[in-house]
Amino acid sequence: MEQIKCPHCGEYFTIDESGYTAIVNQIRDKEFEKQIEKNRKEVEEKQQSAIENAVLKAGAESEKEISKLETHIKELEAKHALALTQKDSEIKSLKMEKDRVLQDSKRAVEDAVREEKDKVKELENTIKSNELKFSLDLKNKDEMHEKELKYKDEEIARVKEFKLQQSTKMVGESLERYCENEFNKLRATGFQSAYFEKDNDAKTGSKGDYIFKDYSDNVEYISIMFEMKNENDETKTKHKNEDFFKELDKDRNEKGCEYAVLVSMLESDNDFYNTGIVDVSYRYPKMYVVRPQFFIPLITLLRNAAMNNLEDKKALMEMQSKNVDVSTFESSLLDFKDKFSRNYDLANRKFNSAIEEIDKTIQHLQKVKDELLSSGNNLRLANDKLDDLTIKKLTRNNPTMKQKFEEAGADVDGKKDTKKE
Repeated sequence: MEQIKCPHCGEYFTIDESGYTAIVNQIRDKEFEKQIEKNRKEVEEKQQSAIENAVLKAGAESEKEISKLETHIKELEAKHALALTQKDSEIKSLKMEKDRVLQDSKRAVEDAVREEKDKVKELENTIKSNELKFSLDLKNKDEMHEKELKYKDEEIARVKEFKLQQSTKMVGESLERYCENEFNKLRATGFQSAYFEKDNDAKTGSKGDYIFKDYSDNVEYISIMFEMKNENDETKTKHKNEDFFKELDKDRNEKGCEYAVLVSMLESDNDFYNTGIVDVSYRYPKMYVVRPQFFIPLITLLRNAAMNNLEDKKALMEMQSKNVDVSTFESSLLDFKDKFSRNYDLANRKFNSAIEEIDKTIQHLQKVKDELLSSGNNLRLANDKLDDLTIKKLTRNNPTMKQKFEEAGADVDGKKDTKKE
């Protein structure tokens, strides 16, 4: 904000931003242009009047000064007739001073008028510049809006074209077959080391549609689980893409894939899914939804991003391998200790059991020995009894048997029968 001195009245006035804005708004109006022209004429008239007044005032003051100077000159001439040359010089100096005062007054008026005109011109230039800038901004916004509309129309046309192709060229083929064909077109040139096959493993109870993997030096650096969903326009019950997010994430985790992608023709009128590659990782990690025309571009983007981190991944795998080796060694050592401990316990139990059996066997043999010793004593006693056994003892108290033995010629009393001999 600046202060400006009025060359007419000598007062100071300021122009702030609100005043400037008011001037700009008025200038944009035709009536204000007329008012500007009228004000400009009034300013010029006032300036002309101020100049004339300033000239008249300066003239009057100059006449007073001249009158005083002339009176003073006459007095000097009367008093100092002998110093005429010096007085002439002073007179010339005073006249020159008078001319200078007149010139300064005139110049001050001209400068004030010129400064005022410059400010008006500057305001006019600023207004034109703002009008031009506003016009350019409006034009840029219009162009951007036209581009957005054109892109949206093109996207709608692409979707319609794909549907048309599906109903003609792809008769008898599913969305899965379409994606497989699109991939196979580039397999030999762009995906030479890649794996892209149907997911036929349903051991866990469910499976996806396709699994994509790519390798570098036998190192897997990217893997994607794909699910393809399509339905006819005549289907009464319409599915939504998010109906399949949970199952797709489950299949991705069970098959150990890094990314999950739903290639979908569902919700064909949903602008959210028609804009291109849609990141839905806010629902499930590393999950995307794409229309079929973005199937190959998405694989390319994810693969290129993974290749940028391939060296880091190899280094991480090497570090993990070393950690696995250490863990394997520790695990083997612990397993050996565990098995050794179990074998020791088993052998110790068997050893103790064998000792117990040996002790039992020793006890049994000792019992058998004792029984055999007892049996030997009994046999000896029996033998002694047998040696002491005679017919006399057998027939004692048995006259009938004694008679029979005597008739047979037996020595009942322990003597032989001499008659038969």
